[in-house]
Formats: sequence, structure tokens, C-alpha cells
Amino acid sequence: MTPEALTPERILEATEDVLRRYGPAKATVVDVARALGVSHGSVYRHFRTKAALREAVTERWLHRSEDMLAAYADDRTGSATARLESWLERLFAAKRHKAGGDPELFATFGVLTEEHSGVVGRHIGTLVGQLARIIEDGSAQGEFAAAEADFTAAARAVFDATVRFHDPVYAAEWVLPGIEAEFTAVRNLLLSGLRAR
Repeated sequence: MTPEALTPERILEATEDVLRRYGPAKATVVDVARALGVSHGSVYRHFRTKAALREAVTERWLHRSEDMLAAYADDRTGSATARLESWLERLFAAKRHKAGGDPELFATFGVLTEEHSGVVGRHIGTLVGQLARIIEDGSAQGEFAAAEADFTAAARAVFDATVRFHDPVYAAEWVLPGIEAEFTAVRNLLLSGLRAR
């Protein structure tokens, strides 16, 4: 590969592979450059520091979840109740899949998200915004009661109430027997609280 063919996206892909292989404590920019067949200076032309590279790869990873869930927030053709159910189910399923399907990378991103709380804060803001759109649509359609506060506050309450099913700190619980029933109980309680009387 020539340096001209080097793109930020290729660097981020290689960084994910290097992080998966070596973990966040041992992975270096030199390892990323070696995987790409370029000098570490070429990587630094795209990402000025190791911290910037790690932040970008964390952001890329979190954007995948946001993009996947956006379909439920943005498709206003179905009922808001069904969209909210699907959004919550998909978030939980995606987190479980990431934790079980690629445990090394999942653990790595747990470390990286702690390093880059600003990225995580923006990610949570995006997810809460998606929930707020669904709740607002449900209110406009008469499915949900009008939020006492604002839709963002209601969305944040839903997000916080389901934290056990999407925050990586709880990942060890996601394989326990009965976790699906517990998720369903919380989801149903939230939907019941949102429904118009």
C-alpha cells in the first residue's frame, strides 16, 4: 500500500484489528502502521496523536450503534409503541452480541470509552435524542401521554431505566438465565407508564 492510498477509514479498521489483537494497553501506533504497511508518520498525518486515533476509533464504534438505531427513530410510519419496543430490544441485542461475539474488542472499547468520556457523552446524547423523537411522535399520535416535562427528559428517564441492559458495566449479567424476562418486564413497565390514559 502506498501512503497516498491511506485513508482515515483504513487506519481505523486497522486500529480495531490491532486493538483486538494486543489490547488497549499494548497496542501502539507503530503496530497500526505495521499492519497497514506504512510508516507511523503516515498514520500521524491523519491522526495527530495516539489519543486522537483512539478517540476516533471509539467514536466510529459508537456510531455503528447510533446508525443502526436511527432507523427506529426516523421511520415515522409505524406506531411509536412498536418503534420504542424495537429500539430498546435492538439496543440490548446489539450490546449482548458485541459482548459475546467479540469479547476482546468489547473489553477494549470498555477501556477506551473510559478514556474518552466526551465521546461517550455525545453518544448518549444521540441515543436520548432518538428516544425523544419516538416519544414525541407517540405523544402526537395519541399513543403516549404528553410528557410532563419535555420529551428529552422523558427519553433520558427511559434510557436510565434500561441502563442495566445496555451499559457495558453490566455485561456479565447479560448471559444470566432470566435476563430476557427481566428486560421484558422493564420494557413493559416503561411502555405502560408512557401510554396515554
